[in-house]
Amino acid sequence: MVSTAAIAMEEPVREEVEDVVIRFAGDSGDGIQITGGQFTQTTALAGNDLATFPDFPAEIRAPAGTTFGVSAFQIHFGSRDIKTAGDAPDVLVALNPAALKVNLGDLRDGGLIVADTGAFTDRNLKKAGFDENPLDNDSLDNYRVVAIDVSKNTLEAVKDEGLSQKEALRCKNMWTLGLVYWLYDRDRKPTFDWLTGKFKSRPEIANANIAAVNAGHAFGETMEVSDGGVAYTVSAAEIDPGLYRTVTGIEALSWGLIAGSQSTQLDLFFAGYPITPASAVLHTLSRLKEFGVITFQAEDEIAAVCSAIGASYAGNLGVTASSGPGIALKTEAIGLAISVELPLVVINVQRAGPSTGMPTKTEQSDLHQAVYGRNADSPLAVIAAKSPADCFEVAIEAARIATKYMTPVMLLADGYLANASEPWRIPDATAIDASPVSFHTDPDDFHPFLRDETTLSRAWAVPGTPGLEHRIGGIEKSYSTGNISYGPENHQKMTDTRHAKIDGIAKDIPDQTVELGSQGGKMALVGWGSTFGPINRAVQILRADGHDVSHIHIRHIWPLPANLESLLGGYEQILVPEMNTGQLLTVLRSEYLLPAEGVNKVSGQPFKVAEIVDAVRSRLEK
Repeated sequence: MVSTAAIAMEEPVREEVEDVVIRFAGDSGDGIQITGGQFTQTTALAGNDLATFPDFPAEIRAPAGTTFGVSAFQIHFGSRDIKTAGDAPDVLVALNPAALKVNLGDLRDGGLIVADTGAFTDRNLKKAGFDENPLDNDSLDNYRVVAIDVSKNTLEAVKDEGLSQKEALRCKNMWTLGLVYWLYDRDRKPTFDWLTGKFKSRPEIANANIAAVNAGHAFGETMEVSDGGVAYTVSAAEIDPGLYRTVTGIEALSWGLIAGSQSTQLDLFFAGYPITPASAVLHTLSRLKEFGVITFQAEDEIAAVCSAIGASYAGNLGVTASSGPGIALKTEAIGLAISVELPLVVINVQRAGPSTGMPTKTEQSDLHQAVYGRNADSPLAVIAAKSPADCFEVAIEAARIATKYMTPVMLLADGYLANASEPWRIPDATAIDASPVSFHTDPDDFHPFLRDETTLSRAWAVPGTPGLEHRIGGIEKSYSTGNISYGPENHQKMTDTRHAKIDGIAKDIPDQTVELGSQGGKMALVGWGSTFGPINRAVQILRADGHDVSHIHIRHIWPLPANLESLLGGYEQILVPEMNTGQLLTVLRSEYLLPAEGVNKVSGQPFKVAEIVDAVRSRLEK
């Protein structure tokens, strides 16, 4: 059995730092996401605030050692409030030349590179596009470089555990993790506990990985890798008391759907078809059947949404999820749900497009698809989550609106929100506002398009209820009887009513507030979705420099909040940062005739704080 005790060494001098950005990078088979996940767990337990950014290739298995197969995991943690995964890494752990090639441009000047020399072979250097070994020339002079034969050290550390060489080399990610644990004074025990549980049936693998962590940690102790014997420490952040855990956007979405179904007192039926990055909603919910969840993997996107609509017709909360290409396939059926006025939650985890595009890269380019992207006049509600933890609240809100107004609701997330993680204060489930559904049960004077006078939502009767037999379908219905109708006046009235119903949701959502800054002033930065963190941090920096800049972030995309027009009218300039070519910008201009400008990024990567700061300063200078 491998001892978990640290080698007794003189404690190094540790420099206190407020926040740190670390990026682990290597081949997609090097366990990079596991490494980042373990560092995240340990950092959360240390009490730091944090945000992460997993970034991995779209290829199922790109050729080993190529730039196409590089996987990365970035974590930003600190003793202050952390809003983003960080602009530029302070530390880059590169397990092969391709990882260095792809990520070097992001590393800050003077940053630390930990490179596995064992992987910098002539063959791997050629695959990565290097003419010569960058570890042997002056190309890395702007950085601090720790070149270590991680592969050799790992094999030495685990040689007594009886593994094959292939299995032993798989432990090298844990060796580097141990080194970075030492560098930033992290506790190894949570990782040891995880390894012991993960490989319970193969203790020799658990022991080997524990040995690798300890060996990397001991290397840091003995070699003092951070130059001059200086290591670092990051104090715990000041956060509100409570029970916390790290959560990804997919996890929060899934749990929020369950909370939403329970607040409406409905069973949850989720139907999906595998598509990156939305597939994980199906994976997560399929493990939570004890909460009244039924999951169904359909044969295609159309079958998935149609089965969810059928479940809602039968008196359940029907939910489906996809990404842009799959939402396009679901569009006709979503129009059916609008026509028959059934509750349906449609989750769109946006990714870079068009077509297949870049499936594992993030984008915000489906807003127009969500608001406008159906045939005929087909309005529905659209809401967007701003952070991984916020996905929980937004999912509950989607269920509330869908059932109260008998309408599909499009919930917008994106690839960054889906995979990123942050600390989440676990809520009191009993404190979540209940919004129970009342099914129509009175057979007197019933037809399926009887409406609530306030919400304009139609009556929801569960099929099989005695005296409430009815049928619905995509052909237009009579406003007064629910029967099929081709009358021109009736179609006008039904179209106007469906619009008025969705427009009326604006009376039932909170007024738009200012996230940071003043109501009115020189400039407002208006965002939606995952741009929240970069915009908010940019406004913090700009206000600290004396600039009159405010941050407004919109959750309810359609209908827009009732007070938004008057709120935006109080600013001299409006800037809309989006990861698209200007879609919210177009909506705001169209609705309010505002002279807003866009800051647009369509690279598959989130905004950097500096990009937004520079965009604001350049406009203020004009």
